[in-house]
Amino acid sequence: MGHHHDQKVPRPIIAAAAALMAATIGLAALGRARIAPDAGVEQTPHVELRFEDRDSGAVAVIDHATDEEVWLVPAESGGFVRGVLRGVYRTRHLESVGQEPPLELWRRGDGELMLSDPETGHEVELRSFGHTNHDSFAEILAAAETDR
Repeated sequence: MGHHHDQKVPRPIIAAAAALMAATIGLAALGRARIAPDAGVEQTPHVELRFEDRDSGAVAVIDHATDEEVWLVPAESGGFVRGVLRGVYRTRHLESVGQEPPLELWRRGDGELMLSDPETGHEVELRSFGHTNHDSFAEILAAAETDR
């Protein structure tokens, strides 16, 4: 029996493996890059919203078009809404974008909700967190649409 450590892997095999890895990484990156917020899914009109902290600890939801408060997330509740907003605003902070530009809340043609930040490209598909969490943003959207 000979020793296996004397064997060499042919260069074409190494090159093919490297090309396969590069192609896999490239396709994964391409899949993550979105040309449109919901490629292949019909978009419906969206609302532009600002979220402002209140002294009481509540978060006011302001319709950017009317400058009216359409919803109030009480200080002692709304953990999911607060968590999503922390993620969005953390991305804005890292990209040196202020809190003033509005976020967009979409109801897609398939009924799913998406919160997107046109300033950073950050998007959150809200159904992926479960229907209860999705419904918290659905209430905000309904309130904003009623305000118009």
